[in-house]
Amino acid sequence: MPQIIILPHDDICPEGAVIEAEAGQTICDAALAHDIEIEHACEKSCACTTCHVIVREGFDSLNEASENEDDMLDKAWGLEPESRLSCQAVVADVDLVIEIPKYTINHAKENH
Repeated sequence: MPQIIILPHDDICPEGAVIEAEAGQTICDAALAHDIEIEHACEKSCACTTCHVIVREGFDSLNEASENEDDMLDKAWGLEPESRLSCQAVVADVDLVIEIPKYTINHAKENH
């Protein structure tokens, strides 16, 4: 069973975490199943960017991003080449290291 190592995030997961995931499960669903509250304003329908994560290790093992996901990611705060929407990124049989960005598009709007 693959592991997802979640790097520390001040608000969501201050200590970081190592969780077990099932192959075929999305990163978002795996995190939520372990009480790591990744924001998902669109209820995981690939209609926002609030569940944006950066995959620091294991990126190439994930399913390919759809055109819709790529279009949504273009709107993500802090986009990087290894960015994915956690509601769309399906875990394979490889361990992952992910970073939850400090801000989402919602935080950026709220803090203006």
